[in-house]
Amino acid sequence: MLKEFRDFLLKGSVVDMAIGFIFGAAFATFVKSLVENVIMPPIGLLLGKVDFSQLFISLDGNSYATLAELEKAGAPAIKLGVFVNDTISFMILGFVVFMFIKTYNKMKKEEVKEVVPTTKVCSDCAMEIPLAAKKCGHCGNTAV
Repeated sequence: MLKEFRDFLLKGSVVDMAIGFIFGAAFATFVKSLVENVIMPPIGLLLGKVDFSQLFISLDGNSYATLAELEKAGAPAIKLGVFVNDTISFMILGFVVFMFIKTYNKMKKEEVKEVVPTTKVCSDCAMEIPLAAKKCGHCGNTAV
């Protein structure tokens, strides 16, 4: 059982999957930074200098100037800005994964094009006949 487990871990597919997880985590960090630092600031500027990361609704009835103050107080809140940023990150990651899988499947289909024979050759006259034929239509041979 230990040998089977070791063989499973050392198979290329498990190693490839582990590498995929590592690159996926790094890419997710990149996308999150892209959204927070590149995409959202211009959108916030266009919408009247709104800092999306600071949009929240305090649920304890008190007013807080920043999200950091709210978190320091430990107050419950609906963090709209964080949700918007995470939603945009999710959409970008989802699109990239969709495009990756679509490309992968297209490449995979091209590799697997295996031709299934539909005919066979008659042993007497060497003519092609359907696989299901019991008798050659060209020479009449029944030992096809």
